[in-house]
Amino acid sequence: MAKKVLVVANETVGGAKLIEKVREKTGEGDSLALVIPQSRPKSGNVIYLDAMFDAAEVRLSLARQFMAEEGVDIQGEVGDSDPFSAAMDAILEFRPDEVIVSTKPATVSGWLRRDLVERIRNESGLPVEHVVVDLEHEGLPFDVTLVIANKTVGAQPLIDRLEAMAEEKPHLFIVLVPQDHGGGHAVREARDRLRRTLQSLRDGGLLCAGMIGPPDPYDATMAALQSFRVDDIVVSTLPATKSGWMRADLIERLRSATGKTVEHVIGEQTAPTAS
Repeated sequence: MAKKVLVVANETVGGAKLIEKVREKTGEGDSLALVIPQSRPKSGNVIYLDAMFDAAEVRLSLARQFMAEEGVDIQGEVGDSDPFSAAMDAILEFRPDEVIVSTKPATVSGWLRRDLVERIRNESGLPVEHVVVDLEHEGLPFDVTLVIANKTVGAQPLIDRLEAMAEEKPHLFIVLVPQDHGGGHAVREARDRLRRTLQSLRDGGLLCAGMIGPPDPYDATMAALQSFRVDDIVVSTLPATKSGWMRADLIERLRSATGKTVEHVIGEQTAPTAS
């Protein structure tokens, strides 16, 4: 008989061992659901609830796209910031026959320190299998690039560069748009630019997801790096004569602070959608 399998995972969602376990546990006619608990920042005093949710949404979107390319169709949802509550809520909603919990190794896993696997097993009465994914040693089957852009987010030079990167090796792209000051209208415009850019990239066959960040591009980038394991960064700006980001020396500041490769792409401002 067809069965339902629930996966509880966060940062390890793209790990090879988890993907292997999903393939092992699911066959034709089976259904798969994924819940991604929201993650709190590893440091900093301010917690932006929207940013926590958006980061989990990005991870969920990327996971669904990647698994679809692997031939696995999944339902999914963002869960509570408490992984136990997130798992139990998903169990009530999806009614799975068994659960897979994916964590980092015990030495670095907050979930294991909270005895998550046994608590889900005891509370639900379901078979719960634990998969350990060591991202530091095993890596992911693709590079993850964080893309920082605002007014140039849909500009052709940026689209062309990301498409070229995807042709060189498997890639996932996380597009971060720091919103302008100016309230709801500025946020709507940023979200519209982001939506159109993601659609353009997906039309080109790229795996991508995106989110809106706080106005300061440096703060937005550093916050995103707390949520995502990133291999490199691409920053898209207006030309130097028009770019506040370049006047603020954003590229060099990110290189110095992150130790990562930071590539700079110059483009012109994309036109807003007519209302």
